[in-house]
Amino acid sequence: MAIYEPLASKYRPKTLDDFVGQEHLIGENGPLRKFIQSGKIPSMIFWGPPGTGKTTLAYILSLNLYYDFHKLQAVTSGKDTLRKIIKIALGNQQYGKKTILFLDEIHRWNKAQQDALLPYVEKGIIILIGATTENPSFTVNSALLSRTKVFVFKQQTEEDISKLLKRIAKTEYPDIKIGKKGFEMMANLSNGDIRSGLNILEMATTLAETTKSKTLTEETIKETIQKPVYYDKTGEEHYNIISAIHKSMRSSNPDAASYWVGRMLSGGEDPLYIARRLLRFASEDIGNADPQAVILANSVYEACQKIGMPECEIFLIQLTIYLAKAPKDNTAYVVERLVKEDIEKFGNLPVPLNIRNAESELMREIGYGKGYEYDHDLPSKKSTQQCLPDKLKNRKYIN
Repeated sequence: MAIYEPLASKYRPKTLDDFVGQEHLIGENGPLRKFIQSGKIPSMIFWGPPGTGKTTLAYILSLNLYYDFHKLQAVTSGKDTLRKIIKIALGNQQYGKKTILFLDEIHRWNKAQQDALLPYVEKGIIILIGATTENPSFTVNSALLSRTKVFVFKQQTEEDISKLLKRIAKTEYPDIKIGKKGFEMMANLSNGDIRSGLNILEMATTLAETTKSKTLTEETIKETIQKPVYYDKTGEEHYNIISAIHKSMRSSNPDAASYWVGRMLSGGEDPLYIARRLLRFASEDIGNADPQAVILANSVYEACQKIGMPECEIFLIQLTIYLAKAPKDNTAYVVERLVKEDIEKFGNLPVPLNIRNAESELMREIGYGKGYEYDHDLPSKKSTQQCLPDKLKNRKYIN
């Protein structure tokens, strides 16, 4: 009886020539190809979306350089496992053999765990290859990050995924007919993730075989899986997309802003989080150019609280379109920052005596309220009296 092995494992590349995508890293002039040719590699961080080949490429590097390769899953491994690998690495060093530690999901290790790696990476006892889907600037200790080279992995193209699926299907499923559109659909559904694409191919062909069909139709592929949306509510993609929403609205682009709001909602984001950000935008970027924007944004926030998902989606899109099209004025935002800077610089400056209330005879005697001009009694209805502290009396926040 044959042992089942998923396609993603069965067809994992063992050479650079078999590897799909990431030409900027492994192409003719790619840095990783040059490292292999030189026979030496530094400690590295592989950063990119799931299914882009981070683990596979680390394995290929170890095979081509004949290094001792150890793989750890950060979520299930700790210091005890690390100590065992370090002991092996120290033994390898005596015989001139290099040791690679591939740490998958390195962002899941805490500071103490990452710090434990430092002396061994620094001395070259271990060559670290850390893989992460999160921005290493935020998830990898700065000391460890400074001792590694970061390589960014890109989503695989639909064309590359389609070619790979066609090549594997020809070997694995020679009796099932799959048209060009079928491969294109599976590549599109994979969302730039080769592993996902292979899983879709496997599930779709299995479904076709159970119905004794010799043709893999687009309907069968659709039945197999829904297109995933890559969105991490606590990771970098969260901040990337909220930034895209803000900057699209600031650029008065309602189409792009609506798309990014839709992406967040499709990824399961809390609608109240989006509503809060839109409310902030209404004041920060529109302000008094259209005071109605804040009122509408607050109403939408309250509506989202009352109704919830999925009904409140349309409110958020309506508000997004309004804010994107509204005139822009960031005066309040600029003034807020300037005021904070002066407060930090000068501290608790005293209120001018002329605008203080004289609540007692003593206060009047020492000058409280002296020289105050009641603006309504003036012909112009506008005085020129000093209202800022002496050190800031000529300060202008608003031009």
